Amino acid sequence: LLRQLPPLLRDWDWLKRSPPNRHQAVESAEPLAKEMGAAVLSTWQTLIQQPDVDLVAIASANPNHGEAVEAALKAGKHVVVEYPLALDLAQARRLLALADNQNKLLHVEHIELLGGLHQTVKAQLVEVGHPIYVRYATISPQHPAPNKWTYNPDLFGFPLMGALSRINRLTNLFGSVKTVACQNRSYSDRADGTYDTHLCSAQLAFHAGTIADVVYGKGDRLWKSTRTLEIQGSQGTLYFEGDRGTLINAEGERSIEVASRRGLFVRDTTLVLDHLEQGVPLYIQPKESCYALAVADAARQAAETGQVVAVAEP
Repeated sequence: LLRQLPPLLRDWDWLKRSPPNRHQAVESAEPLAKEMGAAVLSTWQTLIQQPDVDLVAIASANPNHGEAVEAALKAGKHVVVEYPLALDLAQARRLLALADNQNKLLHVEHIELLGGLHQTVKAQLVEVGHPIYVRYATISPQHPAPNKWTYNPDLFGFPLMGALSRINRLTNLFGSVKTVACQNRSYSDRADGTYDTHLCSAQLAFHAGTIADVVYGKGDRLWKSTRTLEIQGSQGTLYFEGDRGTLINAEGERSIEVASRRGLFVRDTTLVLDHLEQGVPLYIQPKESCYALAVADAARQAAETGQVVAVAEP
């Protein structure tokens, strides 16, 4: 059943679009369930208690991840969850221990590691020598700013936790982080606690000596869309803007082809099933995602205190 499901879910964001009430949520799921020959249940608590359910995939709003993962593991289910594993670092660490104790798979999806950009960077990184400075910026102007859960700090969490892939990409490439500084700003004309614009900027100092600036922003007070990754090294520079890449070194400049991002959820799900059925290693371990979460939590502390925060070794 799971091998048939991913092609139907090219964009899993629909799972997070909360209809006005539970009745409408059930109705929205019924066409897919009918096509798959599956049942529609009204609560996730009911789902995880089904004896014929072996694996639970969790794609809800971020604050619900930790509770649902814990309940599923305690019910004896394998678990696949979108990042972040939890918005509370201590809870995330407890869930890793629980999965080990239950001898169940806990897979935190980080499809950015499977994408063309990341795979191209890993292949080309040797060309720049020792990485000295990195700037990774993703800015998404929205006019008007949408009224959705990703603009609600209670549902999305601290920006670099909710957008954990920005940190995880860098820790995967450059290793462990020594210290973090961070500035975090929200702007709003709303009265409900949500925001119209958010901008978060963190500075990461890696143990290997690399310094990185990470910028994440979205909303109606931003005007230029930006998706860039720049890596300055001792022997050259890699620069990616959108899906276009360039290598600059002593020999000049040359373009780098970046593969498409399409089909990554399908690939992730296929890898999970291959792991469970054939023992094929997965591309990421949950402790790696948890470490990225620790770096993001250090950024949260740095933004709140105005101090540089040390990150514990993974």
